[in-house]
Amino acid sequence: MKTIVIGLGNPILGDDGVGWRVAEEVRHQVDPCMQIDVDCLSLGGLSLMEHLIGYERVILIDAFISNQEAGSITVSKLSELPNYSAFHITSVHDTSLQNAIKLGKSLGAILPADVTVVGIAAKYVYDFSEELSQPVSDAVQKATKIVINML
Repeated sequence: MKTIVIGLGNPILGDDGVGWRVAEEVRHQVDPCMQIDVDCLSLGGLSLMEHLIGYERVILIDAFISNQEAGSITVSKLSELPNYSAFHITSVHDTSLQNAIKLGKSLGAILPADVTVVGIAAKYVYDFSEELSQPVSDAVQKATKIVINML
């Protein structure tokens, strides 16, 4: 099954860079024989959808703000998430990833039916910093293991 793992976020905005950190760890730990593509992006909506063309399975990793404790990890199917999802799955100048995938499919693009989102609860996603807060940093290895196990 052609699979891509994508870390979403911005590596210079504190905890928002956690998706990239996890994706980089996955890249280092995944068996090269598995032929899994790994990428780090700062995109949402239509632009993100374009990167999914031709894949059968996608694992997205991103920070999210919630009432959950920072560093908490959730795993959801994209189809289970509200269509107004926050951060990089949706762009205020674009559309949600769910709508972008529907549009792409209606135009004949070959897009994955299996999109999983690994979210890491974060508090500091607008601070200019290349460092993660301690709870989010502590979640990187656990999230990496979750992604590796999904492969």
